[in-house]
Amino acid sequence: MDDIDRKLLNLIQENIPITAEPFAEVAAQLGIGETEVLERIGKLKEKGIIRRIGAVFDLRKLGFASTLCAARVPEGEVRRFVEAVNTCSGVTHNYRRDDEYNIWFTLIAAGEEELAAAFAGIKRETGIDDILSLRATRTFKINARFDV
Repeated sequence: MDDIDRKLLNLIQENIPITAEPFAEVAAQLGIGETEVLERIGKLKEKGIIRRIGAVFDLRKLGFASTLCAARVPEGEVRRFVEAVNTCSGVTHNYRRDDEYNIWFTLIAAGEEELAAAFAGIKRETGIDDILSLRATRTFKINARFDV
């Protein structure tokens, strides 16, 4: 990674312009061409330095509802349960924990009624009834920006 890569990483963490050609504007700020910016981003993604580039929305302000779910799934049913949960379009994360509640996932829906229906659907489809819905009562957002 050279100085231009470091400057690029610092710039795109928070300041990607919302325009028709954002990477052309990033390139202009760096004094290089748009093609070079895209090639550098591609190489940084290949190396695993950049995982993804995307917007972060406040889902509540957009009218969405979400919950963190914790399920107690018998060992022999974990694979089937995870596969069924992953078919639900509102599931954004799904991971295993070494705990009594061994499968945790987040569920997002277009509103409260849709969230309740999706949650009930997961219980019905999986046959697992011991799933907790752990709704957030307060939200804490931490800006994770790394000076490279």
